[in-house]
Amino acid sequence: MIRKIVRIDEEKCNGCGLCAPACAEGAIKIVNGKAVLAADNLCDGLGACLGECPQDAIVVIEREADEFDEAAVAKHLRETSPEAAAKPHHAPQVHNAPHLGGCPGSRAMTITPPVQTTVSVDKTEQPSQLRQWPVQLHLVPATAPCFQGADLLIVADCVPFAYADFHRDFLAGKVVVIGCPKLDDNRLYLDKLTELFRVSSVKSITVLRMEVPCCGGIVMTARQALAASEKDIPFHEVTIGIRGEVKE
Repeated sequence: MIRKIVRIDEEKCNGCGLCAPACAEGAIKIVNGKAVLAADNLCDGLGACLGECPQDAIVVIEREADEFDEAAVAKHLRETSPEAAAKPHHAPQVHNAPHLGGCPGSRAMTITPPVQTTVSVDKTEQPSQLRQWPVQLHLVPATAPCFQGADLLIVADCVPFAYADFHRDFLAGKVVVIGCPKLDDNRLYLDKLTELFRVSSVKSITVLRMEVPCCGGIVMTARQALAASEKDIPFHEVTIGIRGEVKE
């Protein structure tokens, strides 16, 4: 049958993932860094995802397509978004994570770190200090509520592996985005950070980089984005050595 259905322009799509959770039917998924239509019969053709795409990569067209199938949508959502397993009493609590379908890995949520608990006389459990999800700069929405009035941590993704007490010394009390300036497209990072700084009320910016020269790209990108946003936000840079020490 000929009907309305979304079309995704692969050339324009940058894989930010904002369209996936915006689709209540779970018709869009991220494959190899690009948004794709999972199946024609999952798309209602109403285009709720259009307004979420910052690249204008999604349009509604008319073409030959399978009829929209609500039963198939229900089955698809059950299979792709199973209920979370029961958590122990001291696990982080997750809020603001409504069932929206799409890619579970890019669904935005807020995490409240648990209270630190003592598990033995000489061993103290260190709880996670992560306060939001997702954390990858490509995936996080610039308009996410977690950025409002927040202290922002921009982290080269090797840092948490090198610095043993990353959660305690740097992440606690902050929201975080991560990326790799060597392997990823820094132009995309520049655009995303510029938008984030413009639309949010971030109070401070701390950039954590590794001491290797290529890692300086994440600091340069953050500074350029701040300048482009025309915001006056306190900016701090910290360098971590490959042996895990803080460099002056």
